[in-house]
Amino acid sequence: MITALDTAPFIAAALGVGGIGVWISQRRELILRWCTWAVAAPVVGGLLWLEAPGAAVLAAGLGIACAVEYGRLTQLPSLDQAILALLVAALPFAAWLAPSRLLYLTIGALLALALVPLLDHDTTDGLRRLAYGTLGLLWLATLSGLVLLGPAAFVLVLAVSLADVAAYCGGRLVKGPYLSPLSPAKRWSGLLIGGAAGVGLLWLFGALSPALAIAVFVGAPIGDLLESMVKRGANVKDAGSWLPGFGGMLDRVDSLLIALAVAVVLS
Repeated sequence: MITALDTAPFIAAALGVGGIGVWISQRRELILRWCTWAVAAPVVGGLLWLEAPGAAVLAAGLGIACAVEYGRLTQLPSLDQAILALLVAALPFAAWLAPSRLLYLTIGALLALALVPLLDHDTTDGLRRLAYGTLGLLWLATLSGLVLLGPAAFVLVLAVSLADVAAYCGGRLVKGPYLSPLSPAKRWSGLLIGGAAGVGLLWLFGALSPALAIAVFVGAPIGDLLESMVKRGANVKDAGSWLPGFGGMLDRVDSLLIALAVAVVLS
């Protein structure tokens, strides 16, 4: 299977061609997204090139950023947000250092999170805090898949990213029926084009397997719709506003979260 270092020339070429395209388009949103990709690609690639330790650091960093954004979306108290972020950041290191105990540690993390509203004696908002906290931990704990999948994680990240871009462009060009009211801009044509592009990249890089193909074709769109549902419940457009062209970190990795979960389970 191709490694992160092997893909560097391909990624550089893709960024170069893409950069020319977005500057010609003069669309501000696309230019901002390209700039974000130009910064993020070497960071993500470099950390995953370091294998398990680097993947754990990457997953922990992404988890903290996503936990903070999720906590704000669901209006969790500051204490719940802090504990959620701490637990989400710890699980990737558990996946690296004690993978055989990861399931038990995840269950322990759920229990620890459940104790927060219980020990706070919250009679009015405790159930909501418990429900959103549990969802957040299970959702963001999937980032541990960056560690568990080994070299396949980097190719999966590339495939999901390409599928997102292809789905966006394909849906706008081909049009057709909309995918779901949860995400009004998404179309079935974009889902098919994006899935085909992502699976094609898996094949090109020698990583095509049923688990990864299903993760890209099915898991990634579900992840996108799940985040859209959470944002609709919070009545906001983006999970954050600090990541140029994307909004927040959760907006950038939403597809990857469920794709990682599907890939780990099926692998």
